[in-house]
Amino acid sequence: MKRIAVVGLLLAAAVSAFAGGGGQKSGGSSGGESISIWSTQTTNRAPEIFQAGVDRFNKNNPTIKVDATNIVNDSYKQKLAVALASGQAPDIFLSWSGGPMYEYAKNGQIADLSPYMNANNFKSKFLDASIAQVTYQNKIWGIPFSNVSVCTVFYNKEIFARYNLKVPTTIRELEQVCDTLKKNNIVPFSLANKTQWTGSMYFMFLATRRGGTQPFINAVDGSGSFTDPAFIYAGEKIQEWVSKGYFNTGFNGLDEDSGQSRQILYRGEAAMHIMGSWFNSSVINEDAAFYAKLGIFKFPRDEQGSGNPDTVIGTVGDNFYHVSATAKNPAKAFELASVFIDEEAVKLALEDGRIPPVKGVKLENAILAELFAQVVAAPDIQLWYDQSLSPEVADVHKVTSQEIFGNTLTPRAAAQQLQDAQAAYLKK
Repeated sequence: MKRIAVVGLLLAAAVSAFAGGGGQKSGGSSGGESISIWSTQTTNRAPEIFQAGVDRFNKNNPTIKVDATNIVNDSYKQKLAVALASGQAPDIFLSWSGGPMYEYAKNGQIADLSPYMNANNFKSKFLDASIAQVTYQNKIWGIPFSNVSVCTVFYNKEIFARYNLKVPTTIRELEQVCDTLKKNNIVPFSLANKTQWTGSMYFMFLATRRGGTQPFINAVDGSGSFTDPAFIYAGEKIQEWVSKGYFNTGFNGLDEDSGQSRQILYRGEAAMHIMGSWFNSSVINEDAAFYAKLGIFKFPRDEQGSGNPDTVIGTVGDNFYHVSATAKNPAKAFELASVFIDEEAVKLALEDGRIPPVKGVKLENAILAELFAQVVAAPDIQLWYDQSLSPEVADVHKVTSQEIFGNTLTPRAAAQQLQDAQAAYLKK
């Protein structure tokens, strides 16, 4: 479909002990054989859709017990790292592809699913770009199943109409919109940045619009540097926006997962929200009245930048299920994983405001159709930085970007810290 700017290199094996992070378990049929699966389907209708998939598998496999556990996103990442390091991984688990998935494959921790994906040409049902994201060394390592997830700007159409604001097409026009909103006591952007990856979205957009995807590719493979002017610019622009009051008060202490940024929008206190396309589903399920006011637009182009304004940030398939190399029955594990992208799962996902990563979906929801059009028009899809980078370098990126937002670190110092971390990683 399109070239994916997936460069991630790669997970270090050292993992610290993890405490807490429990999940919700859903049992299956009793019997001698069992298959364990970990997932992060914890919000909106996702738990219901997940359980329905387990039930469909149980119906066809009454002698197999499914040990299914749903874990909140950030806790999941930590718990999985510990499980893999200790050789206690479940039979099925998910990743966001990129660097961590490559490391799982290199370390022999996940099974090559090529034979199953090629059987009866099963892989042909998926978007080509989603298959590309789980292909490494000419083998397919995962099943795309959850949501074409790209980052975009959500906005309150009613507020824009009230103040005669037009959808901005340039950074300067976006700043003019923000200035008008500020004058009318409306917060331009709602942000909850306690978990850091939310602020990273602003950083990625600004860097990619300024320099395109190549500076990131070069910095990751060592032919370039994270001190590239595009990354410095992104940090400086963020701090400029913070100083102008473009974000809600206390954003670095607010939690996205609990909906603190969304509530500001729902109350009409903020006008815009940069978030992944799963936000569409969140609003559908949480506030139907606000959904009628919701619109989207592409992050604007940088007038002084060389980045293509049609480049999107995200992933063509938000989650990818892997079968552990230690699974006793990989064929049945693959069968279970595949039910989460069968015809029933696709139908339920569309009803939940998501775009399954399969060909031929009919998108009756106007926002989903517009989001999908952004993906189709994209010359590049830049995978999330925190999934492209190795976990330890990704942590440096998230921490330093949060510090940039908090004005506790200069953009140049942040860039140097990230570069030092990547250089140290490449020497390993």
